[in-house]
Amino acid sequence: MLFRLLPPLLVCATLAFSQSNTLPAKETLYYSIDWRLFTAGKARVELTTTPQPRPGYQVNLHLESTGIVSKLFKVEDDYSANMSSAYCAQSLQMTTHEGSRLRETKITFDAEAKKASYLERDRARNNAIVLSQETDIPPCVHDVIGGLFFIRTLNLEPGQSTQIPVSDGKKSVMVKVEAQAREDVKTPDGTFKTIRYEVYLFDGVLYRRSAHVNVWVSDDRRKLPVQIRVRMTFTIGTINLQLEKHE
Repeated sequence: MLFRLLPPLLVCATLAFSQSNTLPAKETLYYSIDWRLFTAGKARVELTTTPQPRPGYQVNLHLESTGIVSKLFKVEDDYSANMSSAYCAQSLQMTTHEGSRLRETKITFDAEAKKASYLERDRARNNAIVLSQETDIPPCVHDVIGGLFFIRTLNLEPGQSTQIPVSDGKKSVMVKVEAQAREDVKTPDGTFKTIRYEVYLFDGVLYRRSAHVNVWVSDDRRKLPVQIRVRMTFTIGTINLQLEKHE
């Protein structure tokens, strides 16, 4: 359950778009994942540009459990998303290996048809289809993986907010992103001056579960997502990601 929440948690880092800023051509971000009093895992997020004739971006995310959490519930997940040069979602592929659960999910976003096609298979049961469906989407929508980088294109000052179209392939919604305050944040990669955002993905928006999600983005030209935190019910607690290094 803990690691199934991390992809939407990472997407919370970035769900908005502004033409005034652009993403780097290549970058890798490394995060430590803490849950309660334990180091629960590691995350690596890679951004690269895709070449002509259809220039755009590819985002790869690798998640794995570590320490005592890994002994209790081994997790190793891989996600790959493609988006256009305008940061619109094009496709997403996920392989999730969590305990005995082994799933493969493919999502295609068709801007012309305004449809998202979702297909999930159970690889532990001879690739049996778990869910197959189509969802209406706007011509440009953000997915739950490529979204990690979109907050870095925001130009919101504390007190300002915006609404962003987001889809996980099963549902398409408008998500509110709110800039709340400037704060200093200490991470293994150093101390950063940041802007704290709240992203309203949960509580029946894209996900039914109740949660508060905050993202701290460096208040400089790099716009690094240096800390991501989700506060949930007492039974699950707080999950915190901190930037360990970036390349």
